[in-house]
Amino acid sequence: MRDVTHDVPALHRRSFLKYTGALGAAAAVSASLSACSSGPESTNETGGGGGRDRTLTAVIGYGNDGSWDPTQTASAFCMAANNHIYEGLLDTDPISREPYAALATQVPADPNSTSWKFTLRAGAKFHDGKPVTADDVVFVFDRILDPKTQTLAKGFFASWLKEVRRIDARNVELVLKFPFPDGLARLTLAKIMPKHVFSRPGAWEDAIKGKAIGSGPYRQTAHHPKSNTTFEAFADYNGPRKPAFKKMNWLTIVDAAPRVARISGASAGAQIADNIPYANIKQLESGGLTVAGGAGMNNLFLMFNTRHKPFDDVRVRQALHYAIDTEKMVEVALKGHGKPSSSFLNESNPSYRRAKTVYDHDPDKAKALLKEAGVSGLEIEILAVNVSWIVDCLPTIKSSWDAIGVRTTLAPQETTAVFTKMDQKQDYQVVAAASNPNQFGLDADLIMHYNYGPENLWMQYTRWADNSVAKALFTDMDRATREPDPEKKKTMIQDYIDVVAEQAVLYPVVHNELMTAWDPKQLAGIRAQPYPGINLLQAKWA
Repeated sequence: MRDVTHDVPALHRRSFLKYTGALGAAAAVSASLSACSSGPESTNETGGGGGRDRTLTAVIGYGNDGSWDPTQTASAFCMAANNHIYEGLLDTDPISREPYAALATQVPADPNSTSWKFTLRAGAKFHDGKPVTADDVVFVFDRILDPKTQTLAKGFFASWLKEVRRIDARNVELVLKFPFPDGLARLTLAKIMPKHVFSRPGAWEDAIKGKAIGSGPYRQTAHHPKSNTTFEAFADYNGPRKPAFKKMNWLTIVDAAPRVARISGASAGAQIADNIPYANIKQLESGGLTVAGGAGMNNLFLMFNTRHKPFDDVRVRQALHYAIDTEKMVEVALKGHGKPSSSFLNESNPSYRRAKTVYDHDPDKAKALLKEAGVSGLEIEILAVNVSWIVDCLPTIKSSWDAIGVRTTLAPQETTAVFTKMDQKQDYQVVAAASNPNQFGLDADLIMHYNYGPENLWMQYTRWADNSVAKALFTDMDRATREPDPEKKKTMIQDYIDVVAEQAVLYPVVHNELMTAWDPKQLAGIRAQPYPGINLLQAKWA
């Protein structure tokens, strides 16, 4: 991913989270965006009485005021909503991430081919009634691959996809630079958008603010930033995931207490909610709700400013990781719903291998490394996002660092404030924040490139990209991307993750579960996913 703070003047640094949801949507983005329609509909709407025509009400624990542009966003709310509004040529199962035919009629028979041809579904229409054509497909991919246009999606496609060609009105060809079977699952990240709408002047800004017109089973009917977004079943949808709910009302409630209250008790105003605090699980279960978790890449990570001494010394970074009592963090802050990281990847990832460097709690080793580095009397301010579960974890970091003689101050604040400081290249020592690349997919190549790369914004934040170890790492990453043999590729990725673990420049401390709660008497077909948001494409009224 290129450094969006420099390449595109129109993409202001202070807007980074608004555009891309850089934290993997771990926090509410508090950008001020104007509403796309006047006055919110009642956020208490649950539909006209009972029956199948009633409105499904969902509570999302993340802001709906991030970017809605599918080529840019990593906002939890917006990505989840876009999965119901838009389609890719292929989309993926929300849990297994196996690709299935969405706008295209079939998955290519040969994933290892360098030419994938797709026929669009006959009769597919956008929500404004216009037909979906090959020109719309080419329009979206041209934007993603345009060297002059910086999008988050570019980082998922540009390394392996050469071009997308129109064959005729219903047929397109994707031309690859080399065989890349993992690309099939990534096609869900290229949502097909109507060229006749989004090629107009100012239309991409409208998309950022919430304008969404796709070909999916639900169409957006209203969008009110910081309040709610509403949907209704698209009558002309003829694809594989039929809408089961006539209307949906998704509320954004970032604060935990009111979110839990909305789904609790006899007067509950919602049937499903994500981002359930661990402390409320038993309460909700005793009230008859199902609460289930998904273990994935969700993590608390530490990111060091390597231009600020002594964090340029790998021994200091390692010492601070070894010092953290991660078992205590899991027990106290996460109530057992997590694991200390033993790799950059979580243990259930298909490419996981225990890293050669694992930061088990070892305060004596931490002290020895600091002494070896010639560091004493170190004082650290941890700049942290104020996501509730991150804030719960911070006291363990402070007490652990204090115990090895590192005087530690905690400075949790709004996510936008944290990243504005880094966007403005202000000095900092250590950032504690959350990330979950699983919202983009499971493949390790994608996950690692989201976080590491010579033009990656995260590496700009760490000021590490010019380091000789970093340059060698990036070369190894590119080689792994191009490796055609799946097992060799997996080993190459595991080997370079060992380097990432040893260097500990941006590295997870714990991986934790994300919890979803729903009323099983009202909803069926719900599957808790291991990344933020919900997916209701296979759900129905019970």
